[in-house]
Amino acid sequence: MRNLICILLFVLAISQIQAQDYLISFAGMGDTSVVATVTVENLNSGAAVTLDGSDTLHLYSTVGIGSPPVDAGSLLLYPNPMAVQSLLIFTAPEKGEAIITLVDLAGRTICKFSQEVKTGTNSFVISGISRGLYFVNVTGQNYHYTAKLLCQSGMGTEPRIDYVSTATNRFNDHLKSTTAQINMPYTQGDQLLFKGMTGIYSTIVADVPASSKTITFDFAACTDADNNHYAIVHIGTQTWMAANLNTGIRIEGNVSQTDNGILEKYCYNNDPANCDIYGGLYQWNEVMQYVTTPGAQGICPAGWHVPTDAEWCTFTQYLDPTVNCGVNGWSGTNAGGKIKSTGTLEAGNGLWHTPNAGATNESGFSGLAGGYCDSSGSYSYSGYYGYWWSSTELNSNNAWSRSPDFSYSSMVRGFNFKSDSYSMRCLQD
Repeated sequence: MRNLICILLFVLAISQIQAQDYLISFAGMGDTSVVATVTVENLNSGAAVTLDGSDTLHLYSTVGIGSPPVDAGSLLLYPNPMAVQSLLIFTAPEKGEAIITLVDLAGRTICKFSQEVKTGTNSFVISGISRGLYFVNVTGQNYHYTAKLLCQSGMGTEPRIDYVSTATNRFNDHLKSTTAQINMPYTQGDQLLFKGMTGIYSTIVADVPASSKTITFDFAACTDADNNHYAIVHIGTQTWMAANLNTGIRIEGNVSQTDNGILEKYCYNNDPANCDIYGGLYQWNEVMQYVTTPGAQGICPAGWHVPTDAEWCTFTQYLDPTVNCGVNGWSGTNAGGKIKSTGTLEAGNGLWHTPNAGATNESGFSGLAGGYCDSSGSYSYSGYYGYWWSSTELNSNNAWSRSPDFSYSSMVRGFNFKSDSYSMRCLQD
């Protein structure tokens, strides 16, 4: 009996260790110390939440004892438990389609409802469900909320979800707890991306929390000639754009970019929507603005420049010390995986084709497979390869580039025709 008690106490202790909760707060530095909003994405589970910069993020364990509160900061069910119906209220950080599903304990989806919602607080009514415990899931393009709903006396007529209204209140105002904690499920070891935003400033921090802490966003301006503002990410001693450059006037792929005083770009398959996703594609001379000086500003924002081959080397060796920068072709084992955005096109949760080998995006670089355009105007390899120029020439016809692909986790150092068109990432001076 004594041995049994000892075993139970040991199991309880382990469960409580596994169920450790973390509190994450936020601070700003650099060009501004203000953090207006923060979006948090769990790259392992796909969960995402948006909160005010003054809020505290409560990462609660999904294993061990205990259960999360029903009011998950950005989602509210009232009353809960319910009898005849319950009011579902959630805050959408953006307009677009929201999908609401009710799932029973056996994992069956008993009701699914889709509604175009506006930014702000959205209300729905849940009714017609039988007695039992259910999971309520709300999923938008860049957010996902989950809560438990207990029905104590429902007759189970016909499960229904009905739209009520939208109110454009400040995000999270009336759904906050008194302690301003926003809850998010978390499993030890999950990779999180924190994106802090204030006005024109946006900084990404990648982290795997192992304790309560403060995430500090180092803000710096990154604004191109068209007044587009870019998120940035600090990787080692360098600061990179966290999205592909998308500046210039779109021209057709069979028309060469020229030194005409106008910034020009291609959009994959001559479709402007692809520039919104992948950024523009640029010939090397247009990128460099018709100079050949390594490290030139080129088409990059003020205070930023086109990275040299040596700076790309610093970047890849920080991510993977096994990278040999003197080798053309594949080098290292996982630098490519650490910069690729996660998910796959086939699974419907990413922009790389299967298998998107080794993709963790643990650097926060969020690299996309934007493909390229050759000198004849033909587009190829979107979803398969990403290419980024350096400012270092090999000779008068070729320049160095870097490229991850969908089937390997390593990175390619290659030289390519300057007349081909690739994506651009700029490096802070």
